[in-house]
Amino acid sequence: MGKPTGFMEYERKDKTAEAPLERIGHFREFYTPLSKEEQEVQGARCMACGVPFCQSGLNLMGMASGCPLHNLVPEWNDLIYNGNWEEAYYRLVKTNNFPEFTSRVCPALCENACTCGLNEEPVATKSNEYAIIENAFEKGYAKARPPKVRTGKKVAVIGSGPAGLAAADLLNRRGHMVTVFEREDKAGGLLRYGIPNMKLEKQYIDRRIHIMEEEGIEFRVNCNVGKDVKPAQLLKEYDRVILACGASAPRDIKAPGRDADGIYFAVDFLKSTTKALWADAGQTEAKLPGQMKKGSYVSAEGRNVLVIGGGDTGNDCVGTAIRHGAKSVLQLEMMPKAPDKRAEGNPWPEWPKVCKTDYGQQEAIAVFGQDPRVYTTTVKEFVKDKKGRVCKAVLVRLESRKDEKTGRMVMAEIPGSEYTVDADLVLIAAGFLGSESYVTKAFGVEVNERTNVKTEAGKYATNAERVFTAGDMHRGQSLVVWAIREGREAAKEVDESLMGYTNLTVQ
Repeated sequence: MGKPTGFMEYERKDKTAEAPLERIGHFREFYTPLSKEEQEVQGARCMACGVPFCQSGLNLMGMASGCPLHNLVPEWNDLIYNGNWEEAYYRLVKTNNFPEFTSRVCPALCENACTCGLNEEPVATKSNEYAIIENAFEKGYAKARPPKVRTGKKVAVIGSGPAGLAAADLLNRRGHMVTVFEREDKAGGLLRYGIPNMKLEKQYIDRRIHIMEEEGIEFRVNCNVGKDVKPAQLLKEYDRVILACGASAPRDIKAPGRDADGIYFAVDFLKSTTKALWADAGQTEAKLPGQMKKGSYVSAEGRNVLVIGGGDTGNDCVGTAIRHGAKSVLQLEMMPKAPDKRAEGNPWPEWPKVCKTDYGQQEAIAVFGQDPRVYTTTVKEFVKDKKGRVCKAVLVRLESRKDEKTGRMVMAEIPGSEYTVDADLVLIAAGFLGSESYVTKAFGVEVNERTNVKTEAGKYATNAERVFTAGDMHRGQSLVVWAIREGREAAKEVDESLMGYTNLTVQ
């Protein structure tokens, strides 16, 4: 463990955030990490529990408790406490292919299951992870290590999000020749075009892609498999195919006036900003908001923005719109506000179902003086102006009622509760429905009622011969850590199908 009495001697200390009114002037990451010495003290707080829930990845009451990757959290906390940063890196990457991503965008399931958090503040595990991986890049530990022996087998990975990258990474280490196909102009999937720069600057994705290329992985971008490339062609050239295309079919809002101009899916809005910021392939630093080329992105400048959806993507839309210079921002959430503290029926180490005010909402409070979120509310109608552009939205309040047909509790409209708000830019951040049909139909793979690719429980082989799947396309919209875990497990299954056995360790 760290220091036997560390959790009693030291208080939690975490990286500090730039003030909201300052950070909205740029699109860069805005946290200042602790010094190395301060981080070692945080490692000392780890208790090395007899039952380390932080790395358990258990499913409790339908929610994950602890890291699904089973990261060796107590081990690398102890190592940094003792100043052995290089060994901490090797223990970290034993279970996690991309700590530089998870330490930036993961909601830290490990911390919410930390035993210290039962009575006090949890260990700053996410910051420790960030410090370990960034130190490894700085010192040269995180470098390309091409496999010394090749098997002669070839694998095609369709999709370059975290699941596809994790699968490609492990299969390449095993010695198989791996090609990753990506329909966008750059690799990264939703890491690149679904997560804003404020949470993950794109040079860190490029840094990892360069290492993977040095290790022998080939990336083919601007290549839309299922349209540009036929499955039969891939299956002729490659021994196995892994579909890791994500849950990329956004959930729509079916309300009158939906065809108005000025209504966008959140992912398209966020993507347009990222592309405008990183139009120059050689660019290494994000522009300031005022330096973005007019007309090159969907702009919220001077607009009354309505964000539909209260999750992480909705929050990202709020933060991005504020950086554009939005006139106002309103964020709708269908469900009631979660409690500010754990309810008695939601005990540790379950995931805490509490209200979280994220960076975008913090910035809206600082700019507009109030939380942008409105709960138990949805859109009933979009109102167009004479030019066919959305100008207002009719909202309606909701309440929980039992559905007479199914017996289930649903959010239903409250009659007479309608009211109208100004809205000349609407961003739909209502989640994703599952895989895109043109891919699944092209490969002939079965899907379930949620359009996720169907496999046996705990398996990754589809009904189509030599075709596997992983990530959100398989499990539905989820977290980066789950995508990496699925990619790792799919790689192991693919390796065994190719070689008759596998020596890949994924946990």
